[in-house]
Amino acid sequence: MENFIVSARKYRPATFNSVVGQDVITATLKNAIKSNHLAQAFLFCGPRGVGKTTCARILAKTINCENISEDIEPCNECKSCLSFNKSASFNVHELDAASNNSVEDIRNLADQVRIPPQIGKYKIYIIDEVHMLSSQAFNAFLKTLEEPPAYAKFILATTEKHKIIPTILSRCQIYDFKRISVSDAATHLAYVAEQEGVRAEAEALHIIAQKSDGAMRDALSIFDQIVSFSGNEITYDNVIENLNILDYDYYFRMTDAVAEGNITQTLLIINEIIGNGFEGQHFITGYGEHIRNLLVSKNHETLKLLETGASISKRYLEQTGKCSPEFLLKALEILNNCDINYKGSNNKNLLLELSLLQICAASPKVSQAFQMQDVMPEKKSPASYPVRESKVQSGVAAEKPAYKVRQATQTGDIPRTTSIRITDQKDVKDQNKEVGQEPIRKNSNPFTRPQLEEAWGEFAETMKGDAPLYAVLTKRAPELGENFNIVFTVDNKLLSDMVRENKPDLVPYLRKKLSNDFTDISIEIVKSDKEVKLYTPDDKFNSMAGRNPDLVKFREDLGLELD
Repeated sequence: MENFIVSARKYRPATFNSVVGQDVITATLKNAIKSNHLAQAFLFCGPRGVGKTTCARILAKTINCENISEDIEPCNECKSCLSFNKSASFNVHELDAASNNSVEDIRNLADQVRIPPQIGKYKIYIIDEVHMLSSQAFNAFLKTLEEPPAYAKFILATTEKHKIIPTILSRCQIYDFKRISVSDAATHLAYVAEQEGVRAEAEALHIIAQKSDGAMRDALSIFDQIVSFSGNEITYDNVIENLNILDYDYYFRMTDAVAEGNITQTLLIINEIIGNGFEGQHFITGYGEHIRNLLVSKNHETLKLLETGASISKRYLEQTGKCSPEFLLKALEILNNCDINYKGSNNKNLLLELSLLQICAASPKVSQAFQMQDVMPEKKSPASYPVRESKVQSGVAAEKPAYKVRQATQTGDIPRTTSIRITDQKDVKDQNKEVGQEPIRKNSNPFTRPQLEEAWGEFAETMKGDAPLYAVLTKRAPELGENFNIVFTVDNKLLSDMVRENKPDLVPYLRKKLSNDFTDISIEIVKSDKEVKLYTPDDKFNSMAGRNPDLVKFREDLGLELD
């Protein structure tokens, strides 16, 4: 029985042309070899599983090949290539910095660099996970990296470039590897499946590619796992079952439900998803991606951003026609807020259901269901509705505030619901001003100052429970001005504000008592002629000593200082 070799090793690229998804980097390296412009040190950085170490090995193998092809690929026939393929090359040294990160390890490497190659042009040192070197090891490596022998080449690989000190970065040519796109990963998986004699659905391979998160090595590992589960036939259902992935169908069904405003169906679908063991956070993330794909499908220029198979893309195009961009943007906003608050929520399922119901409420069909209807049989202007006379106007205590129906208006084709609000007399006055009407004033009986003082005193008595206000109202008598205007003076702005706050109660009271609806109050602050002076400690002591001279002797005897 042959030993099983995982696909990530079995189908590891051996040439530049077979590297997946890194066309720019491989083209640059090939041109550098062709023009003999090889740097002394390279730094390959990027996420895991995107081909950093693979490209380092291909580069090391190619530059030592004795018969490089016209396409700048190794011949795999010369002595150097054969020894490299058997992992027996004395010119290529691989060092794992994760386990060889001390100064002593770097010193040993520097000693090896001094020995020239016996076969081939170059000695290549591949240092993987170089960011794991200690700071002392980095410093020990600097001199060797800066001025190596002409035959020495260094290829450093790392997933965390930010951890490498700047002095090392400045001595290397830096190549940033990108994540493998879903389409490139799916294409390579289809090639591997063909080589292995496995029948695979295109949608199934797309799901595997998406699950790998841009890492080709992870995609091949998942592929092996699915083959072990389902045999030589990989289907979409097998993949989502084995990887416990939410089926696209759930997202399409949920979107149909919320777009129709169907609350019952929405709750049933999310309950089914939770019942199948899926985390709410996982659903929120996936559904947000689904809504984003619907937005992308709105424009043919952005269709290329869809990372799905042909059949799923067709379903997106069909469903996006049922949803307006405004609805999709609102749904994205609600899902984003739910995602932010999910971890901190005590009742996560309730938060998830509430968010979905909010999306239902945002559906245009729900808005149409609540289309405005007239409350009154005849349309009237807001000012024409009857308003119960308030305590301010009639002097009779009203049992309840007046009710007033405000008719909503329509803007464009968007329906608005009719709103009812409770209105007091102040709102009515403000409304009258808006429509150019003045409050009705009937009584204009003249009154004398004694009558004013009597009415003022009666109001002050009603304010005895508010001691500061009572003191202000009784300190001075009001003055009677022209046109029934009452002038009341106070000592400062604080007291002025206090009286002004109670003016809405005071003015109606006086108008009723004096039978004059034109009565009003002006509040003025007393202007003092006295000059305000700040006294120093010396001034205070001298004043006291003038009245009692013994204080001077007392201060001198005890040696006291003024503070």
